[in-house]
Amino acid sequence: MDLLTRRKFLLASGVTGAAALVAGGTAYGLADILGSGDDRPEGAGTLVLITLYGGNDGLNTVIPYGDDAYAKARPTLAYPPDQVLRLDDGFGLNPGLAGLHKLYGADRVAVVRGVGYPKPDHSHFRSMDIWQTADPVRPQPTGWIGRWLDTAGGDPRLAISFEPVLPPLLAGATSAGATVPGGALKLPKSVTPQLLKAFGTASAQDTAALARAAGCFTDLSRVQDLMDDVAESAPDETPDDNAEEPGATATGGAAGPLQQQLDQVARCVEAGAVTRVYSVSLGGFDLHADEKGAQQGQLERLDKPLAAFMDRMTRSEKGKDVVVAIYSEFGRRVAANASDGTDHGTASSVFLIGNRIRGGLYGEAPSLTDLDNGDLRYTTDFRDVYASLLRTVLDGEPDRVLAGWKGELDDVWK
Repeated sequence: MDLLTRRKFLLASGVTGAAALVAGGTAYGLADILGSGDDRPEGAGTLVLITLYGGNDGLNTVIPYGDDAYAKARPTLAYPPDQVLRLDDGFGLNPGLAGLHKLYGADRVAVVRGVGYPKPDHSHFRSMDIWQTADPVRPQPTGWIGRWLDTAGGDPRLAISFEPVLPPLLAGATSAGATVPGGALKLPKSVTPQLLKAFGTASAQDTAALARAAGCFTDLSRVQDLMDDVAESAPDETPDDNAEEPGATATGGAAGPLQQQLDQVARCVEAGAVTRVYSVSLGGFDLHADEKGAQQGQLERLDKPLAAFMDRMTRSEKGKDVVVAIYSEFGRRVAANASDGTDHGTASSVFLIGNRIRGGLYGEAPSLTDLDNGDLRYTTDFRDVYASLLRTVLDGEPDRVLAGWKGELDDVWK
């Protein structure tokens, strides 16, 4: 293959940008991650971040069924009290979250209410950027986990994404996490194995970025082979349903089914991998019309794989230190719109799940009547949640990662 053709392909595929950053000068395959247990500190915590792309409706997830203002604002969208999975006399979970409700009853789920940030932004892209960089004031080139990675030594294996591209939250100033996308490797019909091998062969005339990009192609083939091996050796697991999960929005593009992503996380945890942070995602929550049934279906697609994952972690000695955090870029407005949906809003709930969590309701529930131009006023700063995860799960220093932020959630830990 001539150098010009190879260079054009690498540039057109985008691997000289995000994927080159992922490689970080060194390519890692799944075998490198699964076999990295010797580098893991004894008793180290593991954080699994689940991003719900699209802006999940928090009021129909953690439902304030005891507040008359809820049903008044949403005549057709509100769940009646007898359909809610009760948490207490005022709040309950969406009927699609039966597994999460069971975990709550086992004292393993903290529901942190009213989580948001000052001067909220209704844009998917800007709000997700704020959540992933942990800076609500100005755009940042680094993510909060990436900055933690910088302080933890910069080993890309410490922070892994099972999404198609590296999410901004894993990009640091001097290092970056790694992405190990699952599923089938889809290439144009004209790209034969021989051609792919040529793309992955570095040339003496390549720039440093192109050489790293070539390494990504080599690693992509290796990762696919390894994922096939792992899938063949794994127990037979029947998918929850045949529905295709919607793609993610705001950043990153579509990920594989959440069940597949969490299965990969579980295998790495059980193998004692050095990885401390795993990033997975589920899209499809931007429901401006006909929301009620669609959102419940999406929450079921979250709930079933999540419940199976947590059950698997309970049965694994290495899974006892896993903490799951679930968030979305924003909630929705209090009032339903004319299309039986909801529009972009602000504050919402964050879920923290695991054996190390003291279950219960945390944070002040936002008022449904004292609104900011139709939006909920946040009561818990999302950086409090991050600081708590950094210190307690990742043994990090929150003030170094979060620009001197001092707040934390102290009472959610056992």
